[in-house]
Amino acid sequence: MIVYILLLLVTAFVAYILGSMRTRVIASQFIFHKNLMRLGRGNVWISNFRRVYGIKGFLVLLLTEMARDAIAIAFGMLLLSFKGHATVGAVFAGFCLIMGCLWPLFYNLRGSSGILPLAMTGLFVSPEVGLAVAGVGAAVLLFSRYISLSGLISGVVMIIVSVLMVDDSLTMTVCILASAAVIIHNLPGVRRIFRGTEVRLSTEQDLSYKFDR
Repeated sequence: MIVYILLLLVTAFVAYILGSMRTRVIASQFIFHKNLMRLGRGNVWISNFRRVYGIKGFLVLLLTEMARDAIAIAFGMLLLSFKGHATVGAVFAGFCLIMGCLWPLFYNLRGSSGILPLAMTGLFVSPEVGLAVAGVGAAVLLFSRYISLSGLISGVVMIIVSVLMVDDSLTMTVCILASAAVIIHNLPGVRRIFRGTEVRLSTEQDLSYKFDR
């Protein structure tokens, strides 16, 4: 039991720390070799990343985040496989990864929507679960261009498909908890949509930063 708890603690620490790392900063520093804090509006938010890198940046960002999420979840899966609970390790690592994405330690607990890590966690649990979350989330984002709305609906879909398709009760419970966290995190943004103050996502590139002093 002590070994099992230690494995869970190590998984939680690694997955949360990886989730707390901003993929926008990683992509900007190690792929584009630029400091995002010195470009555009001078911050690490996705709106600034979009202004600087445009649609190419979005694709790079997507691949970067997928790689980070897969590493975190695979680590938990591998670690708990030694105790015969690989799936539990994957979904637990996914939960901790999502906590890091939503409330990152390094950015004053101000995080992202959690859509992609939620879908990635679903993929490790069951391909059908992950594809359902990713497909619906992407469709909502494409047609509405509201990240918060996409995040909230992705969380709802994850709960529904987990209840319908996941047989293991512990795995299903952790999936539901992770989904609930994503829903709660995105609720303020959805409220802003109804007030007409939420900003829509745009993939247009803004090169005005090149004229900044």
